[in-house]
Amino acid sequence: MTDGRGVDSECVETTDVVIVGSGVAGCVAAIGLAQRGASVVLLTKDRLEDSNTRWAQGGVAAVLGGSEDSVAAHLEDTLAAGGGHSDPAATELLVREAAAAVEGLLALGAVLDRTEDGSLARSREGGHRFARVLHAGGAATGAELSRVLVAALGPAGVDCREQAAARELVIEAGRCRGVVADIGGRSTRFEARAVVLATGGAGQLFAVTTNPTGATGDGIAMALRAGVPVADLEFVQFHPTALAAGPPGAPRLLLSEALRGEGALLLGPEGNRFVDELAPRDVVSRAVEAEMRAARSPHVFLDARPVDAFAERFPALCAALAAFDLDPARDLLPVAPAAHFLSGGILTDLDGASALPGLWAVGEVACSGAQGANRLASNSLLEGLVFASRAAQAISGGRVGPRADGALAPLLEERSAGALPVRLLPLDEVTGTDVVRAGPDDVSAARFRLQRAASAGAGVVREPVGLAKAGAEMAIAGAVADAARVGHGEVPRAVAELGDLALVGRALVAAALARQESRGGHFRADHPAASEAFRLRFAFGSPLSEAAAIAAKTDAARTYAARNGAAQ
Repeated sequence: MTDGRGVDSECVETTDVVIVGSGVAGCVAAIGLAQRGASVVLLTKDRLEDSNTRWAQGGVAAVLGGSEDSVAAHLEDTLAAGGGHSDPAATELLVREAAAAVEGLLALGAVLDRTEDGSLARSREGGHRFARVLHAGGAATGAELSRVLVAALGPAGVDCREQAAARELVIEAGRCRGVVADIGGRSTRFEARAVVLATGGAGQLFAVTTNPTGATGDGIAMALRAGVPVADLEFVQFHPTALAAGPPGAPRLLLSEALRGEGALLLGPEGNRFVDELAPRDVVSRAVEAEMRAARSPHVFLDARPVDAFAERFPALCAALAAFDLDPARDLLPVAPAAHFLSGGILTDLDGASALPGLWAVGEVACSGAQGANRLASNSLLEGLVFASRAAQAISGGRVGPRADGALAPLLEERSAGALPVRLLPLDEVTGTDVVRAGPDDVSAARFRLQRAASAGAGVVREPVGLAKAGAEMAIAGAVADAARVGHGEVPRAVAELGDLALVGRALVAAALARQESRGGHFRADHPAASEAFRLRFAFGSPLSEAAAIAAKTDAARTYAARNGAAQ
């Protein structure tokens, strides 16, 4: 058992499934399971509405027919953006099931934008050859999806717990049996036959991010501590057009890629165009970063004046800009890259199952392989919709352990078609910290220093010295968190989040140092080209968790265990 605290003092509850996270992935999984008869408890550490989903602007990429577009073209665009690092089976599944995912949203009552003839409106974004992005409120798609999905939780019978911060996985007899959460300062142990992590990413690792303050990598950190395989953490997508304004630490206003799809231009401080605005996000972000450095400017400009009827087409975005005294019909908008999306996470099969039986991961917290090294615009909400629905179906069907497919395949079966090899990195080098004395104010200061170091050394452009400095600062932050835990029966949220950020950050830096090439969201100034030698995944955790070796039901897992003996 890995709860790490005295069980006798905990409140214990039992349910069929515990889901952690209330974004699109968590809600879809919860609704799907509850509708199939499971008792479901959904935990979220803030309010149900507080997730990355609500902040998402662009839309959902899907091919619905009625144009020259095709699922094959969507697949090609997604694979191209992924930098040769995608899992073909996961990517094909993602785009093939997109239309059904959209139909499910409409059935729940989602209100998507339509044209004058009543058909669904479609926009084009960077990396897409065709206009296939469905949206709501112009650039308020995430808010609409969050509204619809959160509203459906109660009628579906989901037991929702707000202000409930999951801390550790409960592992017994080689299987995930639940999760320990802090609810109102009291530890509660939720026992269940399945745990679904839908905790999102870790944008708060960085000083400048579009993610809300709760995006602290909690689910990934829980998996790392339990030895569950986690991969591709070095692939961080930076959105190129976040508004360069706002208080320190607050999420930056994202200026949707849809604006560039409608004609908005990126201009340098001297008014010069310097990049193809519809190139994939990693390309545009590096170009923006280079222009800022060359001009010694903290930002470039997005010229949205060419966008027709901006206020009518993007009302929510127009209102948000007005709060900064900016009028997109008149003003150039200052923008700079901001940490936006983590392509890596907990390794899963094509149904969201991790290597640990009973533990599932969906959405941004997962590494299904569908996003590759750089997510194609508007495929994130889609990933949550598709894979959460598949996880709900698989759990309801009685599955416990992983199948030999998806990004997890190389850890289960040596000959999986199209799957990238996995190279395991030593977790002990990431988890170890030095003893540091921590004062009462050191936790917030350590988080600030960690974020500044990550942005400087592990941001859009990386090199060994900067990465090493970032890793050192993260080690210090981890030690500060460890020291601040002493004397606390229940660990304060700020301390727990600092520890999670430090652990995930150290793993990210270790993977970024190991990947001596540039690919997708990972760019090394000292190795600016992609290398075939690094067409593999760097992962942390056990080759195959002891739990999977004992309890997995697939032939691939039994074959692995027979060939390799007990898991290490």
